[in-house]
Amino acid sequence: MNARLLVVMVLALLGSSLLLVHTSYESRRVFAELDRARAEQRRLDAEFKRLDAEAQAQATHLRVEKVAREKLRMRTPLPGVIERVDDATAVARAGATVASTAGAGAAGGGLAGKKTPEVAQ
Repeated sequence: MNARLLVVMVLALLGSSLLLVHTSYESRRVFAELDRARAEQRRLDAEFKRLDAEAQAQATHLRVEKVAREKLRMRTPLPGVIERVDDATAVARAGATVASTAGAGAAGGGLAGKKTPEVAQ
């Protein structure tokens, strides 16, 4: 009976030792993976900051105006085309336009072919 107890104890010791080795290995593996993930996070944070700064530089007023003029061939409207309005006038005109458009639309008219002035603020 002592021999059986001794064999069981030795097997339990071996099993416990193997479990300890396996747990230590998994712990090191997970820690290495965590370290790689943190390094990736630092790299991505640095890239985000760089891209954010680049986006802010691209969105400056002068840059947008330059692209609009050169690539899109946009220009500042002529003073005769610009019509300045205040809020009350704009609301009244919008109401009148909606009413006249509804009446003209029913009669077959509408805004097709009519030139509307640019509104600058």
